Amino acid sequence: MLHLEHSCLFFRSWLALTVSVLLDLKPSACRSLSGSRPNILLLMADDLGIGDVGCYGNDTIRTPNVDRLAADGVMLTQHIAAASVCTPSRAAFLTGRYPLRSGMVSSNGYRVLQWTGVSGGLPPNETTFAKILKDKGYATGLIGKWHLGLNCESSDDYCHHPLSHGFDHFYGMPFSMMGDCEPGEVSEKRAGLEHKLNVCSHVMALAAFTLTAGKLTRLVAGSWTLVICSAIVALLCLTTSHFMGALIVHADCFLMRNHAITEQPMSLQRTTALMLKEVSSFVKRNKQGPFLLFVSFLHVHTPLITTENFRGRSPHGLYGDNTEEMDWMVGQILDTLDTEGLTNSTLVYFTSDHGGSLEAQFGNHQYGGWNGIYKGGKGMGGWEGGIRVPGILRWPGVLPAGRLIHEPTSLMDVFPTVVQLGGGQVPHDRVIDGRDLLPLLLGTAQHSEHEFLMHYCESFLHAARWHQRNRGAVWKVHYVTPVFHPAGASACYGRGVCPCSGDKVAHHDPPLLFDLSRDPSEAHALTPDTESSFHEVMERITKAMEDHRRTLSPVPLQLDMPDNLWKPWLQPCCGRFPLCWCDREADPQEPTAREN
Repeated sequence: MLHLEHSCLFFRSWLALTVSVLLDLKPSACRSLSGSRPNILLLMADDLGIGDVGCYGNDTIRTPNVDRLAADGVMLTQHIAAASVCTPSRAAFLTGRYPLRSGMVSSNGYRVLQWTGVSGGLPPNETTFAKILKDKGYATGLIGKWHLGLNCESSDDYCHHPLSHGFDHFYGMPFSMMGDCEPGEVSEKRAGLEHKLNVCSHVMALAAFTLTAGKLTRLVAGSWTLVICSAIVALLCLTTSHFMGALIVHADCFLMRNHAITEQPMSLQRTTALMLKEVSSFVKRNKQGPFLLFVSFLHVHTPLITTENFRGRSPHGLYGDNTEEMDWMVGQILDTLDTEGLTNSTLVYFTSDHGGSLEAQFGNHQYGGWNGIYKGGKGMGGWEGGIRVPGILRWPGVLPAGRLIHEPTSLMDVFPTVVQLGGGQVPHDRVIDGRDLLPLLLGTAQHSEHEFLMHYCESFLHAARWHQRNRGAVWKVHYVTPVFHPAGASACYGRGVCPCSGDKVAHHDPPLLFDLSRDPSEAHALTPDTESSFHEVMERITKAMEDHRRTLSPVPLQLDMPDNLWKPWLQPCCGRFPLCWCDREADPQEPTAREN
């Protein structure tokens, strides 16, 4: 009996001690997490197709470093961009808000900012996660692509500049990589401008010739002033057309460090090494932390600038080579964290701004990415291939390794997630559409907080999705879709991107309905005859759309004319305009490819 009493006493003591330890552990872990203020490293590729990454199913393009991130962290399989082109998508990423709320859309076909020297851009009254974390003591940096505007009224007011939106440090390209940055390569706007200028020169030359003939035959009275003016305009149009390629390169393809231009035009073959050098320098300067670093790659946008060490390595041509070089850059950045002893104290996030560009196809060469099983691509409104992107997060010791999350999430979710991790508060004076990812990542929440997500094309609502949690279904409704060209194609070939409105889109009545949980490729539209829940789903999503519209407030559209028209007085220039040229960068050593 005595032995039994001693055993019971021992058991009670052991149980009390165990319960006490467990009770102490949980709050301690919570305190450790909420007070940890990790370094935050955000990696965003440009135009990367979700089907081009190994961990998302590709077995022919080598992406071992991104795959390593996924193996060591959490992978989101239904991660959605707020727009299928870069300017609005990036605005939503930085602010946690649909781009329509900040006016970072257009209504007339200008899908992105067209020039560096325009007055449109991310409005100064918008709050980015960088601005909040800077106020909380974070060192904040942006290295790479911006494409959210620079100036409002003069070439040096910097009202839209990254430093005006919470970043302490900026090094990179204020505009966007494009085919025109590589003379003789794929042209995105040069050909259209040259065509318009050539038409102008022909019309004005014809006018001058007709007026001259009229004067000589005395059928036209008056002075020769009109004839001379017509001839001068014709000559100006012809001359401008001839030099258009060089003008675009100098106007848009340059690098800045903070407010100073360092290269105009940029030397593309050394840009990769310069960016990696800048990342390493920023991390070393701020390794005592905490820091927020947004690395916005110029890869894998056309013209796919790839260093010699990576050319010819991929079976998918230059696009594959460029993707593999981007992955190598990810590896170099992760190695920097390892070298500085920052891996365990840094939350790393990898994504793309939207899906791959299917229309970037010229002759027998495909310059755009592959979106896997998903229909559509860049610029196509609501089709899944243009908005479903990689989403990978790693934080050793905090986030479980190898975890897959199949719940709907958004690029907008990064805003509240990093703000709260950094000790900041999500603003209450505006609608924030993103949701904190941490409960989902840690497994303390079963479902995403997103019940509905809206999919815009410019200012037009093209589609919406409903996550019906009690059934595990994800419904997708398309009200408008682009008309692919030529007939039977899977993209709008012959155009830069598919349009959002006009006679080149199809309006669906009744709307197209898909169950993404059963049909992620959006191959089989459901009807009332094939889906008993058809009317219920339509009614529920219609109600959600009405609720959503009531939260919208009218704002100036930054991508409409005249804010998206090139203005000479806003053009950043290193030197005397229009002779904009300088090179203030020492040649960095070319990067060397590691064996994968």
